[in-house]
Amino acid sequence: MVFRFLLLLIIAFPAFAAEIAGVRIEEKEKFGNSELTLNGAGLRKRAFFQVYAIGLYLPEKKALAADAVAAPGPKRVAIHMLRDVDAGTFIGALADGIRDNHGEAEAKAFEPRVKQLGASMAEVGEAKEGMRITLDWVPAAGTVLGVNGKPAGSPIAGEDFYRALLRIWLGENPVQSDLKKALLGEKQ
Repeated sequence: MVFRFLLLLIIAFPAFAAEIAGVRIEEKEKFGNSELTLNGAGLRKRAFFQVYAIGLYLPEKKALAADAVAAPGPKRVAIHMLRDVDAGTFIGALADGIRDNHGEAEAKAFEPRVKQLGASMAEVGEAKEGMRITLDWVPAAGTVLGVNGKPAGSPIAGEDFYRALLRIWLGENPVQSDLKKALLGEKQ
């Protein structure tokens, strides 16, 4: 009887891999007709503020940053906002992260696509506390911004751009080194 009850509990409640600052980070994410696996999750802090909880989802786990960035197939970065951040600040931080992890010419080449992402985010307005923002790599479409489960703006072409976004967190100069380790599945 107890075994049946435990089995029902396991089936009834989806597995979640982590809780970051009160946010449940799921072990798996449905992605089109497939499923992605949580590679790692962590907390973005700025000074003493908690800004967002973030999870990196890949087709299969990768322990090395270069392997995660280069992984073929769909990918997702799921950002759970823990405070309000205006769209300009949000996109400015992404642009800074790209500049910090690329040469000047490369970063300049990404500017039109950063502006496209910025325009999509500006349509959304403020990244509000409790909002779930996803940055998906959809091989047939490009980088897709999602807000609370709904697409926002148009897909942005080029896997090079998505890889540039991933380097914000996984590059040689990540936005936060302990967050990079967490997204690569290292225990903190």
